[in-house]
Amino acid sequence: MTLLREKFALEYRLCSWVVVLWFCVLMPATSYAQESFVVRDMRVEGLQRISEGTVFNYLPVNVGDSVDGIRIQEAIRALYQQALFDDIEMRRDGDTLVIAVRERPSIEDFTIEGNKDIKTEDLMESLRGVGLARGRTFDRAVLDNVQQFLKEQYYDRGKYGVVVNTEVVDRPNNTVRIKIDVKEGERAKIRQVNIVGNSAFPDDDIRSGFKLDTANWLSWFRQDDRYAKESLSGDLETLRSYYMDRGYADFRVESTQVAISPDKKDIYVTINVHEGEQYTISKINIVGKMVVPETVLRTMVLAQPGSIFNLRLLTQSTELMSFRLGEEGYANAEIEPVPELDRNKKEVEVTFFVNPESRVYVRRINFTGVDEVNDEVLRREMRQAEGAYLSNRLIDRSKIRLQRLPYIEKVEVENKPVPGSPDLVDVDFELEYRMPGQFSGGLGYSESQKLMLNGSIVHTNFLGSGNRVALEASSGRFSTFYSLSHTDPYRTIDGVRRTVSLNYRDITQFTSGSSDFSTTSGGITLDYGYPITEYQSLSFGVNYQRNELLSSTNSTQQAQEWVRNNGNPFVVDIQRGSVFFGTKFDSLEFLTGWTYDNRNRSIFADRGSRHQLFLGITAPGSDVEYYTARYNATKYQPIYGRWTLALNGEFGFGEGLKGTTALPPYKQFYGGGPSSIRGYRESWMGPRDSFGNPYGGNVLVAAQAELIIPLPDKFASQARASFFYDIGNVFNTGEVAFADKLGSPVSYEPDFDELKTSVGIAVQWLAPLGLFRFSYAYPLNNYDGNDRFYGDELERFQFSIGQAF
Repeated sequence: MTLLREKFALEYRLCSWVVVLWFCVLMPATSYAQESFVVRDMRVEGLQRISEGTVFNYLPVNVGDSVDGIRIQEAIRALYQQALFDDIEMRRDGDTLVIAVRERPSIEDFTIEGNKDIKTEDLMESLRGVGLARGRTFDRAVLDNVQQFLKEQYYDRGKYGVVVNTEVVDRPNNTVRIKIDVKEGERAKIRQVNIVGNSAFPDDDIRSGFKLDTANWLSWFRQDDRYAKESLSGDLETLRSYYMDRGYADFRVESTQVAISPDKKDIYVTINVHEGEQYTISKINIVGKMVVPETVLRTMVLAQPGSIFNLRLLTQSTELMSFRLGEEGYANAEIEPVPELDRNKKEVEVTFFVNPESRVYVRRINFTGVDEVNDEVLRREMRQAEGAYLSNRLIDRSKIRLQRLPYIEKVEVENKPVPGSPDLVDVDFELEYRMPGQFSGGLGYSESQKLMLNGSIVHTNFLGSGNRVALEASSGRFSTFYSLSHTDPYRTIDGVRRTVSLNYRDITQFTSGSSDFSTTSGGITLDYGYPITEYQSLSFGVNYQRNELLSSTNSTQQAQEWVRNNGNPFVVDIQRGSVFFGTKFDSLEFLTGWTYDNRNRSIFADRGSRHQLFLGITAPGSDVEYYTARYNATKYQPIYGRWTLALNGEFGFGEGLKGTTALPPYKQFYGGGPSSIRGYRESWMGPRDSFGNPYGGNVLVAAQAELIIPLPDKFASQARASFFYDIGNVFNTGEVAFADKLGSPVSYEPDFDELKTSVGIAVQWLAPLGLFRFSYAYPLNNYDGNDRFYGDELERFQFSIGQAF
């Protein structure tokens, strides 16, 4: 649209000069043959909206001046140049100079209708810059230029049948209403694309990367059969790259013809090319000022002597070398690969000319776009320091660290040169704030918990400090849970993290579904995280837990066995033939973990990976002794364009130690559901207790492969869609005895053939209430069960609401 303003301004000046020449050069000679006289007074006639003072201000004649025909001509020219009048006449009335004018009308109203390809607001902004706006003076020449320009814009979009009509309606008080009506018509379709002069490659191979194509069965979706000038320019560059990347160093496009059918609906494109011969690289030179050793730069040259000439590899080599120089502060380095062709030998000698320019330093780092975060919270994520030389690697890392903050949605960075100081820049980070937490409460529904009363508050930027505070309470079919936690990610200046949490849990899933007794536990956890590298950290913590588990002779066999044989068993009472017994125990668990995380975002990442290993073991001499180990791995791998393959694996294992017969029930692993193996009922995979309910297992194996579907940019930070393949199950190594429906012993030992699989589609949506997960899965090898063995519980459609931060 800037070009539109410039074009209108140029054409407007030309039209103004034509008008001036018409009135000042071609007007009758008698107009200029007047005798000179001294102006004693001046009078303006014909004014309606414009004041006399405005006319006198632009008039190069004052009272007391002597004027003649030449001065009159200059005065008329000066007034015409202001584009305020359609007609100007000057005459003498005694010693008074009379200026008679006819004002141009002003624009009372200006509308554009019928435009779809070009937004109305964009047109209005551009046309306002050339004088077509409400309240401005109307110039017919400008309107004619606008009409032609609009046609050219639609021609570039392949709409050659466009009709642009303008209507000017006179209104009272010398005003007009302007209406532009656009009938865009249909975009012309490409009927034929001919490439003339190619012999090394067939047309189909060459055109496979073109944006423009003849009609095909996907054209209704891709619209690649619609001609556009910009697309043709891009395809010509694609054609050039196709040949240059395959050794044809002297390839060129000699001409391009675009023909349109008489009805303006069909386009025929002909491209004439000169292929030339295929060349090989004979030698590669690197010359210039070497602020980085030449041996280092040579490792970044992807093309080698003896290989086929490849422009793409040379370009990538240039980018790698530029990035390497940028790491050392040479942000303005210029590297240019220059090929020298030997047409007799069909060889190319490539010389990289390196000009590092001056080293650039950072004067100041600025943050804009957020007021809700304390400045120090953002600055502690910086790896680029003020006063140090500018390093693109450190800038990129700083940007990623900001992106990974859960309350930052988007980060843009720009290096702005300091005026008058070519070796200084200011680094500006433009941030977009994301809702820093989640709040929910009321009635809810989960596939496993059924009807729930729940409430939670999670804030990841508490009072602007960057600290995370979470309070959660829920009550459902199988459990009641209360939790309070506080995380300070920078307890020390070195980035040591501290988390303190309190919890209370009533686990009714452990006991019989018909039992009124519950299992209660409460505890406190203190955990510290220590960064050891930019991407790795270690964690150490301790968890103290006090537990009381109650059961009865009406509870499951597995529950009775664990309560009777672990901790400090006790008998509660005997009522109506049932014995109620339980166990109390305290446990002190030491926790340690290792994390490697180089993802580009913490939420909806699409680059990088994360590995986590967590170990927990109770202190020797505890009432109940056990250990657990859990490993998670996630990898995001771009495969084509914005399509990304996400791989995730989760493995868990635990065992009782010494006199403890098995893991406590609340430490068992569970599988199935929206965050595990989709298509199988949540938490129902693996061993079943004597009531047929899920008991969990001490071995968990789960993996997911997801093909992430690209979404529009405005949705990409808030939602994700994917196709998935899940595999996994929950097993027991024999710590707990299980039976089938008939009471016969049954084994849930790990077995590759027992891994369950499913495929489907999933959608995730980050909302103020939490992370919504929806999935529809088709289990591939589920077992229906029979009179003896329990079958798999299926749920094809599943959803859940969980925390994202």
